[in-house]
Amino acid sequence: MTKRLPLSVFIIAQDEADRISRPIESVRDWVDEVVVIDSGSRDDTRKIAESLGARVVHNDWAGYGPQKRFGEDQCRNDWLLNLDADEEVTPGLAAEIKARFADGSYRNADGWRVMIRDTFAHEHEPATWAYGYHQIRLYDRRKGRFSQSTVHDTVRPEAGAQIANLSGIMAHRSLKSLDFQVFKYNRYSNMQVEDMEMRGRSIPRLRLLTEFPLSFVKGYVFRRYWRYGWWGLILAMNYAHSRFLRVAKAYQTDLVKERSS
Repeated sequence: MTKRLPLSVFIIAQDEADRISRPIESVRDWVDEVVVIDSGSRDDTRKIAESLGARVVHNDWAGYGPQKRFGEDQCRNDWLLNLDADEEVTPGLAAEIKARFADGSYRNADGWRVMIRDTFAHEHEPATWAYGYHQIRLYDRRKGRFSQSTVHDTVRPEAGAQIANLSGIMAHRSLKSLDFQVFKYNRYSNMQVEDMEMRGRSIPRLRLLTEFPLSFVKGYVFRRYWRYGWWGLILAMNYAHSRFLRVAKAYQTDLVKERSS
């Protein structure tokens, strides 16, 4: 039997029956525990997670940051690895984490950034050119916790904490269908506008003209969506639309305020 690392994995989820197995199966054989924080699934998310050996805890949805902070508190180890329900640890990343725990070098830092790369439904693994971003996902919760933001879920290290990068990749399967993507963009843009209102932020109206074309260029060129051919064109168009939608909804909110004042 493989020796399990003194590491807790936690995953927030709701109605993820069709993909909750991937993140759990990518870690369950070598970590001490997997904890799934379910915010009220109406499908078989809970049943599937438990059948794979995860411990499932219910917590009503309070926003991304608060939900992940609740997840941190449910873990029995101080060293945590956070996964989303649409992510999975690749074999290379798993081997790297195991090696660092074996020789103790994981203690060389208080938190480790992981490269998270887009992986689409027709792909087995991320393309080498796939868009990705670094986030702290392996960390000592005594030296950093997720932020309280309801929209942005980011680990905030304490002052003086040492942060380093892992070389392994985490696969990010956020797009399971175009229908799902449109629904997600619509919901998330609502949350972004609400967050801006709470913080007293506004968006210049000129961005109604510039947001779509500039975002298209960002996605198609700088995120390298062009490498995917026609599929990349679709990705860039949808990305630009999602960015424009946020600006449009913020403008709509301003119009309503002006009329009511």
